[in-house]
Amino acid sequence: MKNRLTISIASLVALSIPDIVKAQNLFVADNGSGNIYEFTPGGVRSTFASGLNSPTGLAFDSAGNLYEADSGSGNIYKFTPGGVRSTFASGLNSPTGLAFDSAGNLYEADSGSGNIYEFTPAGVQSTFASGLYHPEGLEGLAFDSAGDLFVADRDTTNIYEFTPSGVQSTFANVYSGPAGLDFDSLDNLFAAGNNVGTIYEFAPDGVESTFASGVAGPFGLVFDRTGNLFISSSFGNVYEFTPDGVQSTFASGLNYPEYMAFQPVPQLQAVAAGGTFQVSVTMPSPYYSTIIQASTNLVNWANIYTNTPPFTFTDSMATNFPCRYYRAVLGH
Repeated sequence: MKNRLTISIASLVALSIPDIVKAQNLFVADNGSGNIYEFTPGGVRSTFASGLNSPTGLAFDSAGNLYEADSGSGNIYKFTPGGVRSTFASGLNSPTGLAFDSAGNLYEADSGSGNIYEFTPAGVQSTFASGLYHPEGLEGLAFDSAGDLFVADRDTTNIYEFTPSGVQSTFANVYSGPAGLDFDSLDNLFAAGNNVGTIYEFAPDGVESTFASGVAGPFGLVFDRTGNLFISSSFGNVYEFTPDGVQSTFASGLNYPEYMAFQPVPQLQAVAAGGTFQVSVTMPSPYYSTIIQASTNLVNWANIYTNTPPFTFTDSMATNFPCRYYRAVLGH
């Protein structure tokens, strides 16, 4: 778990060197085993947490803490990057999907009650929406770039859209039982049609197309930072799809994997310009606070700038050093 949030180190002397990107690890809630598994980009599996009661939804906050919807116990657990567990919320009714908004508030699909609850970073709970179909109807949650929340209601087969103020509308109907939801970088919504093995793609205006078909029991969906789509299968696999739809098996031998989450990773690039260094940081939505750190020896790091991506920072101090290194870490 060391240096989990440190990525994109660029070594600069007179010219810029392409940044070294730390790839994301994939976290999978394995419902049948009660474990959360962590996979390296190469597919090597380790157990991040165990002893859970029907883990379902997963979501990372801006500090790299992982939140897990523990459907069987009615709790939401919080795990530090080092794996230390605490109870963030309790007394829920079959919590399933989790998603953070850009302000750091956590939203939870409470499948048993038909409600969507909102939690502040301090854990204060309120009801964001109610009266959705239940029991066991609510599944995936996802935010678009405008801050609207999309909810998969498996029993009504609708995908609902909620504005930040809570105004509800029906965005689409997926008759095959929508489960996982996620947006690509162009704000296209992808939905897993669990009952028929189809992955649907919806343009921002709601126009529907089929991204993939014949996928065995698709459930959770998540995009990595390069645009590849990962899909968990009720039959124990995790599939990977390239942006143009080429399918491969990323992992197998799981026990009813449900939702997944990638660690949020800022992307850094640095170039020499006019005797200074310009450091640019981008990040997939949601846009978490990011700190630029600098070092001359890769050992001692100093914070030099904090902002929310995308942004560019001009480091005028760089000319005072023969060699300058940069990295981007998530803000706390």
